[in-house]
Amino acid sequence: MAILDITDDGFHLDGQPFRILSGGLHYFRVHPEQWADRLHKARLMGLNTVDTYVPWNLHAPRPDVFSLDGILDLPRFLELAAAEGLHVLLRPGPYICAEWEGGGLPSWLLADPTMELRTTHPGFVAATDDYLDRLLPAVLPYLSTRGGPVIAVQLENEYGAFGEDAGYLTRLAQALVKRGVDVPLFTSDQPGDLAGGGLDGVLRTVNFGSGAERGLAALRAQQPTGPLMCTEFWNGWFDRWGGKHTVRPAADAARTLDEMLSAGASVNFYMFHGGTNFGFTNGANDKGDYRATITSYDYDAPLDEAGDATPKYRAFREVIARHASVPEQPVPAPSAKFARSGIELTEQAPLFADLPALGTPVSGDRPLTMEELGQSFGFVLYTTRLRTPGPTRLTVGAVRDRAQVFLDGQPVGVLERENHEHTLVFTVPDGGAELRVLVENQGRVNYGAALHDRKGLIGPVTVNGKPADEWSSLPLPLDDLAPFAFGPAPDVPVPGPVLHRGTFQADRSADSHLHLDGWTKGIAWVNGFNLGRYWSRGPQRSLYVPAPVLRPGANEIVLLELHGSTGRTVDLREVADLGPTEE
Repeated sequence: MAILDITDDGFHLDGQPFRILSGGLHYFRVHPEQWADRLHKARLMGLNTVDTYVPWNLHAPRPDVFSLDGILDLPRFLELAAAEGLHVLLRPGPYICAEWEGGGLPSWLLADPTMELRTTHPGFVAATDDYLDRLLPAVLPYLSTRGGPVIAVQLENEYGAFGEDAGYLTRLAQALVKRGVDVPLFTSDQPGDLAGGGLDGVLRTVNFGSGAERGLAALRAQQPTGPLMCTEFWNGWFDRWGGKHTVRPAADAARTLDEMLSAGASVNFYMFHGGTNFGFTNGANDKGDYRATITSYDYDAPLDEAGDATPKYRAFREVIARHASVPEQPVPAPSAKFARSGIELTEQAPLFADLPALGTPVSGDRPLTMEELGQSFGFVLYTTRLRTPGPTRLTVGAVRDRAQVFLDGQPVGVLERENHEHTLVFTVPDGGAELRVLVENQGRVNYGAALHDRKGLIGPVTVNGKPADEWSSLPLPLDDLAPFAFGPAPDVPVPGPVLHRGTFQADRSADSHLHLDGWTKGIAWVNGFNLGRYWSRGPQRSLYVPAPVLRPGANEIVLLELHGSTGRTVDLREVADLGPTEE
């Protein structure tokens, strides 16, 4: 049993002075068969602790479901951390930010039109209580007071950047304690938000990427005694579609780390290993302009997306060694990689070819949001009949987030939230036409006031200024590809979104990177595992394929291409391409 105490002069573990040397490692961004490898590499860098959020939205995809299976097996992750001799900082939210879809808050909360997230709104309080009732029984056995690795639990996350409701934080703290959390609680905020985001009686910690002296001084101004800790040392950063790959020189980040450790502070690297936003789990930011986060969460971290040590790993290890003991083992070698060029995708299944097999549409006098449809991720297909021929203006109140518009199956344009687009003009033929609008949820906003981010066609939809009031709304979560009937790819391209499928042989399971040169935008699966989104807009130009996803023998690749490609082949390569860099 290792008990963490908070004293006037710092942390003590089992009565001895203790410095937390921790690294962010999100179990839900790493294939579970690779958890042990990443944890081992954390210890070899000199860390004594790892930090993880808990994504409420994945664990509870519906109000009546709570999963701890597969990539969500948090108890197993905690067991592996303990086996590696690592402590754990647990950050269960309910809000986590993390550049994660909706900041980890379940989309079904937004089915309530009155919902006020991260407040004492009755609906939010009831849902949070239910979440804790389901999560904590699985976590309590792993608290350090019960012999487990979890030495502290975070209260909310950067709340000072969102609100100043001490009553909300107080109630949440009471809810944790009432349910058996008896290890120290802590908050974390940026320097300017420490006052609003903290709670009397709960340890405050600070988040920053540089300016260690200023950041620690801001913390000390709010908390005159006790441990100094940077809970999010931003040693890298995340990327957005349409931007560049952000990197930070290892030497620069190492200098800031040395400043913190020389000041006696504890630290948690954000991130030690970023991992991947598999599937549809990436978040987004909207501070007036919507910007979706890419699939890779490499974060320019000490371990790259494939779990290989980077120059930053070596630089941090050298700094840590000046302040604490570091294992004598050498820096881990890169993992084996698999490569195969020119994999042909010889089969196709047009998305619109057999819509009845994909589900039952819901009729209504307006397009229904994803939340109203009980849907979290993927797409919604909206359909209506346009009966009046001639030039036609389609106007939408808001697109959340990207709409492809089709007239009798032919593409006529795209409306993007990112570009503040609301209107398309096209010509309806004699006899009328069927209008289809395929809307993609590109990631719910994960930070700030725009958290209430409902998806689909929002607000009034008009045709030539008049309401269009006969709609069907078909959820397309794409969590099961079985309904799609693949056949040989025709010589002539099929308009509209098309699924492409091909197979290849592998002689072993190994990490790889799927390169999609010549493809435009869509989703990729390998052996049924959703790797995430690709987009020629960049910066990311490849998708990480975890070794456990590949298997010796036959393997399958499926792409949902939303627009078109210059060919029918893809490559598996040993190296990633995250695009041009920006420091």
